[in-house]
Amino acid sequence: MSPHPLSRPARASSSLNAGRRSRELAEVADGLKVDVLVVGLGATGAGVALDAASRGLSVAAIDAHDLAFGTSRWSSKLIHGGLRYLASGQLDVAYESAVERGVLMERTAPHLVHAQPFVLPLTSLVTRRQAALTWAGFTAGDLLRVSAGTSRRSLPAPRRLSAVETRHLAPGLRQSGLRGGLLSWDGQLSDDARLVTALARTAATRGARILTRVRALELTGAGARVRDELTGEETQIRARAVINASGVWAGGLVEDVRLRPSRGTHLVLRSQDLGMMTAGMHIPIPGESNRFALVLPQGDGRVYVGLTDEPIEGPIPDVPEVPETDIGFLLDVLGSALEVSLDRTHVVGAFAGLRPLLDITTSEPGSHGPDRTADISRRHAVLTSPQGVTTIVGGKLTTYRRMAQDAVDAAVTTRRLAAGPCRTTSIPLVGAAPPRTLTTLDAPARLIKRYGIEAPAVHALGAVDPALRTPVAPGHTVTGAELLWAVLHEGALDTSDLLDRRTRTGLVPSDREAAMGAARDALARGNASELPT
Repeated sequence: MSPHPLSRPARASSSLNAGRRSRELAEVADGLKVDVLVVGLGATGAGVALDAASRGLSVAAIDAHDLAFGTSRWSSKLIHGGLRYLASGQLDVAYESAVERGVLMERTAPHLVHAQPFVLPLTSLVTRRQAALTWAGFTAGDLLRVSAGTSRRSLPAPRRLSAVETRHLAPGLRQSGLRGGLLSWDGQLSDDARLVTALARTAATRGARILTRVRALELTGAGARVRDELTGEETQIRARAVINASGVWAGGLVEDVRLRPSRGTHLVLRSQDLGMMTAGMHIPIPGESNRFALVLPQGDGRVYVGLTDEPIEGPIPDVPEVPETDIGFLLDVLGSALEVSLDRTHVVGAFAGLRPLLDITTSEPGSHGPDRTADISRRHAVLTSPQGVTTIVGGKLTTYRRMAQDAVDAAVTTRRLAAGPCRTTSIPLVGAAPPRTLTTLDAPARLIKRYGIEAPAVHALGAVDPALRTPVAPGHTVTGAELLWAVLHEGALDTSDLLDRRTRTGLVPSDREAAMGAARDALARGNASELPT
């Protein structure tokens, strides 16, 4: 199949595909020395690649699996403004989160991050004192928005709701004992894995070599011994600086980086089973004063419910399993607030992610990290090993950009690289455009939320073959055009890349099985008609 002319992005150098990977991997394997080697292509690693490349440094970024393979695809898809950190008195962390939320919503990724309303139902589980404290927190959060410079157009003001208004936004709530609700707003991602893909492609426009299926076997301050996971061949990548951004696996590559991962589980439910809610919910966890479960409508017929926070022991798995105890816990929390009765049969999917918490009691020299173990889940840390490897761990999805900036700053200083200042607060990611521009695009609204200004090009693939506009699974919104686009431009190399990361079809096992044929077809067609880069 010949690609439609509109299927080429505005800047062809943003395209990631199998051909480009092969060429660029051959370049570094042949001895090309780069300024910065990044290990890990989650949000932080892809952010590091973009930051370093935008400063004029040559970059190679590798991952043993795929873009967003680890923690970055298992988040709550929220861009938090720091409200939960205000409650614990961590004003610096709260402010940092609010600033980074504003950067994403208004400058770098307005196509991927939108304002999401949340209702906290005032039920018998919420005392009037707790309601007053929560309302004070929402008011403080709005002041934080002001101090971060985020406009009211991006995030509306919190307000109190009557019981009728609360039930209108969340019809599934139990009416008995409901005395109203509190409405707040935060940032929500269309898809966390799509953010990582956009970061990687934006880095590629600035010359970064984005190399998936390349496993780091050994790191030094001068590079890494790596293995091409597609061929099994081992080689060396030479670099003037190495940044370890491999998340929960960071401790396996650099000695003395001790991590204490925790597991966060989400359930996947059908929207119809929850009353087709139009807002998210904070549901108080019975018996705890300041902990809530999140109910997150996705706009595609699915709702995510989370989040657990359980420590794990032993080897770090590639894909964490979801224990039945987590599922039962989250269903019990839902049952405490909903009129509808939900049981295990309503859970159509589940996923768990591991948070890379740094287990240290004092800051390392030159780190930007916590002073006490109790703080480690709230802050990130930049550490430099005796061999000169820079490691970035901790933190959260919202602050990936600042984490990347701190990591590159440390590497530039330690390795004495000639580099410009950080520019990533003002670099739009691939697909980004002001909201007024996005509203004028000739493409389905669902595609615009995922692809921004590239949405018409994705949609135009169906002009060549109308079958590409057909959903890949019954009741699902993803089309064959999206899968083909992912092969041509987003670096997808196999069916798992397509179904589990470039789209989220695979979160529901039955949908994954139904879409497998379309995924195989997209790989065959895309690889046969791969565009030059």
